[in-house]
Formats: sequence, C-alpha cells, structure tokens
Amino acid sequence: MKEYVKLVENNIYGQNQGRNVMKNIKVIMCDIDGTLLNSKGIVTSKTIDAIKKVREQGILFGISTGRDVPSVKRLFGKWGIGGLVDMVVGSNGGEIYDYKTDYYEENFALPGNLIANIMEHYKDMDVNFAIHGDGVLYTPKEDELIKILSKSDQLPYEVIDFDEYLKEDRLKLLIVCKPETMPAVIERAKTFKNERFKCASLQTTQHLFEFMDPRISKSFGLQKLMEMHGFTMENLCTFGDADNDYDMTLHAGVGVVMANGSEKTKSVADHITKDNDHDGIGVFLQEHLISRS
Repeated sequence: MKEYVKLVENNIYGQNQGRNVMKNIKVIMCDIDGTLLNSKGIVTSKTIDAIKKVREQGILFGISTGRDVPSVKRLFGKWGIGGLVDMVVGSNGGEIYDYKTDYYEENFALPGNLIANIMEHYKDMDVNFAIHGDGVLYTPKEDELIKILSKSDQLPYEVIDFDEYLKEDRLKLLIVCKPETMPAVIERAKTFKNERFKCASLQTTQHLFEFMDPRISKSFGLQKLMEMHGFTMENLCTFGDADNDYDMTLHAGVGVVMANGSEKTKSVADHITKDNDHDGIGVFLQEHLISRS
C-alpha cells in the first residue's frame, strides 16, 4: 500500500496520471450514497451504460459501502445494476462477498456488551440507534430519525429488544441524529472509553455516526477481494465521497472523489469528477476507461 499522500489537481476532472496507470485498472469499486446514487436515490442510465461498457472490456465492477451486504444485494435490481456487480465490500470493510465464487466473509464484529455500553453513553441525547441485519434496519425504538434513515437507505426497519439482540456480536452500531445534533454526537464520542475493548468511530452522512472495530476499513475488505482475484491495489479504481472513503481513495491505484465529496477525502484523490447528480462516475469512466473504437 502507498504511504505517500496523493495530490489532487484543481481541474474538476483532475489530470490523467498517465495511460499506463489507467491501463492497469482491473477492478472498479464504488461507494453508494452520495456517489453511485444521485440525490433521488437512483443510478442514472448514463452511469449504468458506462458500467456495462467497462465490464465488456473485462474490468470487474463492485460496491464498497457502509451498508451491509444482504441489504445492497436486495437493492441491485431496483437500482438497475442487477447482474452487473461482481463483488461487494460491506459494513465499511467488515464484510466481503464475491459473486463468482459465492464467497462471503465477515470480520471483527463488535461485542454486544460493548455496543450496549456505547448506547448507554448516549442515552441522554436526542438520538436513535440502528444495526443492519439481513436487509433490515434493527432499532430499539420507533421515531422520526429511524423513519428518515429507512427512507434514505430504502430499507424497512424493525423495532426489537436490543437486550436480546446484543447477546450476539454485531458488525457496527449506527447512531442516527439530526444534522444539528451531529457536532454534539461527535464530541460525546471523544469521551467514550471501554476498559476491555477498543472501537473506532466516524461520521458517514449528515444523519449517521458509526462505531466499529478499529481494524476495519474499506481498504481492509478491498485488499482481501483483490488478493482473491490475483490483483493488487494498484489494479483498483475507487469512487467515493465521504470521510469513510478516505482510506480506499488513498490506497487505490486510482482514487476518484465526487465533487460533492468531503474535503478530507478530496485531499488524497487522484481525480475529482462531477457530483453524484451530474453523472460523475459515468463521465469519468467515459473519459478515462472506456476504449474508443
């Protein structure tokens, strides 16, 4: 993996690093929210067409997301990309799935009692909690926050007994809040401590703050999938937007960030493309990876 920090060009599309670098690309992995999906929650026909064309050239296409694997697999048909996805990194790297081999792997789940400890740390705040599972958002209570998350993620939610649910380890915990509450949520995270277990946390959307094992990252899952296919990270092109896309942008052979992306993740991009409402992925693939006849 690279240890240097990439420099981003001022041009909105960035500057091509050279024909040889782009020719080395064997796999394309895209974040979902704010990247592959536009603000209406769909994948545009232009982007779908570009994905089909790069796959016809033998380049594999996959998803690298904070969502869980079962959830996104159920939504591929709705998004118009059914049959076009070769692999998935889910739960910010905690899960991987390969379609060709039907191989699934899960790593570094959080202990249930640690999750309960985190929830207790936030009990006096105006937040809710959610955990992805089998295409459902499990939550301890029904309120407007979980309804907003359910709508944005295009997933149903189910209110359950978390005391029972947390008797087993879970990959990560979502804290759901209003955007104006997020700064307080972030500050509260700085004071969380557990004597037995370590955990990491970060903001992933304006409504979501997540806790997970510190060994987990999108690059962790991507590295596993690339090795499975006999590739290196230099053969990878990624598309992302949020802070949880920082590490995969840094370590990919070509890291592309949307114009609507966070400043942190843009700072290590090789290219900045148009935003998710203006076919940023489709435009970049057409300009840089789709062969001209």
